[in-house]
Amino acid sequence: MFQIRRATAEDAAFIAQIYRPFVEDHWTSFERTPPDAAEIARRIAAAGDLYPWLVAEDERPLGYAYASPHRTRASYVSSVDTAIYCAPEARGKGVGKRLYERLFEILTAQNYVMAFAGIAMPNEASIAVHRSLGFQQIGTYPNVGFKHGAWRDTQWWGRPLAEPQVPPADIRPISEVI
Repeated sequence: MFQIRRATAEDAAFIAQIYRPFVEDHWTSFERTPPDAAEIARRIAAAGDLYPWLVAEDERPLGYAYASPHRTRASYVSSVDTAIYCAPEARGKGVGKRLYERLFEILTAQNYVMAFAGIAMPNEASIAVHRSLGFQQIGTYPNVGFKHGAWRDTQWWGRPLAEPQVPPADIRPISEVI
């Protein structure tokens, strides 16, 4: 059985390896150039103690999930964007779902209120995973990205993590909750 743990800079090379085909071979990611290990390490470091990056592994890396700011304006502080990516041999085996479940546990303990995910269309597998974890479609950006010779829509999905508080609770650092 695989384990899930917090990602470190040492995981950047395998994260870059898992992510590369999503950039090069598919429209799942709207990036055009796959980030290398140094760039992934920079992204993990930039997430700091507020936005979790997780990895799943057994004898080898299986996948990763992370959260990032939903928007930069201060009023969005209680919302995050989320993503999961799995190696080909791990797809359809519950790895992505378990990564997301653990990510949501941490985000909830940190006092985040809403999680969002953008899904480049078509992508029935991603829709199925998100729907199974309580996400609901909240909108579509039509023709928002051009990738692999075609204009792509992105569906936006949302999932509550906690009841909103008035005023909002302060976001707790990851180090305080795990």
